[in-house]
Amino acid sequence: MGSSVTRKIIEAHLVEGQWAVGNEIAIRIDQTLTQDATGTMAYLQFEAIGIPRVKTELSVSYVDHNTLQGDFKNADDHSYLRTVAARHGIVFSRPGNGICHQLHLERLARPGRTMIGSDSHTPTAGGIGSLAMGAGGLDVACAMAGEPFRIKVPKVVGIRLTGALPPWVSAKDVILELLRRVDVKGGVGKVFEYFGPGVKSLSVPDRATITNMGTETGCTTSIFPSDAVTKAFLRAQGREAHWMKLEADKRAGFDEVIEIDLAALEPLAAMPHSPGAVKPVREIGKIPVQQVCIGSCTNSSLKDMKVAAAVLRGKTIAESLHLTVSAGSRQVVEHLVASGEMRDIVAAGTRILENACGPCIGMGAAPPSGAVSVRTFNRNFEGRSGTKDASVFLVSPEVAAATALTGVLTDPRELGAAPAIKLPKRFFVNDNMFIQPLDETAASSAAIIRGPNIAPLPAFPPLPDVLEGPALLKVGDNITTDHIMPAGAKVLPLRSNIPEISKYVFEAVDPTFARRAREAGGGFIVGGDNYGQGSSREHAALAPKYLGIKAVIVRSFARIHLANLINFGIVPLTFKNPADYDSIEPGDQIQVVIGSLLSRIVLRNVTDGTEAELVHSLSPLDAQILKAGGKLPWIKAQLEGRA
Repeated sequence: MGSSVTRKIIEAHLVEGQWAVGNEIAIRIDQTLTQDATGTMAYLQFEAIGIPRVKTELSVSYVDHNTLQGDFKNADDHSYLRTVAARHGIVFSRPGNGICHQLHLERLARPGRTMIGSDSHTPTAGGIGSLAMGAGGLDVACAMAGEPFRIKVPKVVGIRLTGALPPWVSAKDVILELLRRVDVKGGVGKVFEYFGPGVKSLSVPDRATITNMGTETGCTTSIFPSDAVTKAFLRAQGREAHWMKLEADKRAGFDEVIEIDLAALEPLAAMPHSPGAVKPVREIGKIPVQQVCIGSCTNSSLKDMKVAAAVLRGKTIAESLHLTVSAGSRQVVEHLVASGEMRDIVAAGTRILENACGPCIGMGAAPPSGAVSVRTFNRNFEGRSGTKDASVFLVSPEVAAATALTGVLTDPRELGAAPAIKLPKRFFVNDNMFIQPLDETAASSAAIIRGPNIAPLPAFPPLPDVLEGPALLKVGDNITTDHIMPAGAKVLPLRSNIPEISKYVFEAVDPTFARRAREAGGGFIVGGDNYGQGSSREHAALAPKYLGIKAVIVRSFARIHLANLINFGIVPLTFKNPADYDSIEPGDQIQVVIGSLLSRIVLRNVTDGTEAELVHSLSPLDAQILKAGGKLPWIKAQLEGRA
């Protein structure tokens, strides 16, 4: 039996363990990526580890999230990121250069490489054949320090594509179709690997749209082969030397195969408030729309922008809505300006936003109260847009542009013949907004700028054998990291200040939570299935830890959040009998004897005298890390021991 692309890359980077589904393995990481909302904390953690220079092949610090500079906080963080990168051997992408995933795809991602990034949409690089995974900032800091990345061997699900996309149907509809089938937790413990004759009909930006939003299934990552299409894209970027052929063997042993006939797809939309609530646009109907947003790391490539320009050319957007467009990179903008297509976009009445995440992360362009917002983004969680009662639909650029013209949710096939989109054979290449790090000699004496919003890292002691406290909060299924630690212009600037940002933990669920947690001296969170889905933001673990959260007890966890809880010394436990979730009420006093975490664990509800058996998926190493108080004190002890 042959090997998948996933297995080939993992086995080429294997440091510890053997390939068997569920086995814990350690792999060497070639590249890392951070963005400014998570990067400041990641680099503070890297500094705390004490390694003078990164040991990866390439590490890049991007600024694309916290770009609204309402006061000094974001600007100060950017100064810190620039100077810490110069000192420690990290490439720095300046504000205005573009969105990290679009930029990395264009200029730096390479087939066959491993990468982790402190952003859950890092799998975008899977569109070029990289094994790219989202992770918490502390895991990224450890990888930069030369430590391997530990994961459980995933199931590899082959997504066999046949046919070619019909007119007005795009790559966004491919991933929406997969989400329609598997929903937001159907990818947990899996890699989605695309193969089959339909793959060759998809460009690298198409593929990147699919791997980007594959994150919403909960999967470890998504990946395409590196083939002739990949080679042509790299040649157009002046990077043909980075190409390598990398395809699954003909008899690759996929654990499961899902068939998608591209020719049978139609325009789709994810309805509020979940990326998995997918229906055909024609079935949803002509809902009045007050806002349309085109952009985000999912759909901000040159092709996406050209689609918008072609649909808008010579027309004016509907009076009932406003339209925002944010390209993914300066390269994209330069092409739109040179071709005249930027004029088509502007003349139609579009609001042009900077090359950044912007509305997707809740940074500006919040819709009106009770509005319907149609967006080409990857998430539509309740309140993420900045407006609690807004209804956000996730669609392709084709659907978004058509909707902008009509004022109602529109199937673009109603517009007539689809425009023909041509991409350049050679892209404009200008890397002057990437700042290379100082050489080692100059770096050793380089100053790092730290603004007043950058607070020292809190220190957490080793865990005791017995955890006690109240059940501070009980929540249901599919709790997202947005529920736990909100995004948006008010909270994101506090990412480098744990004492301040902790005041907003669970603000959208229970505004009293942070105060109650502090007054109680900490306690427990009880939850349902898929707890912690969404962003990789480690603040959703770090800030609760600062408030004294000792354990999170749920029916099941999302992958990255589970790892982040371990990293920061919060014990992640699940009910052996899921029905025991019903036996705990908010305010109940709980006692959990964890010991070494490697024997039977029982929850005792002191309030009503009942007991429930708890289980976990922790490895012996995970248990060591937790007992040490988290990964940072553990890894520092390891490095000191080696010294």
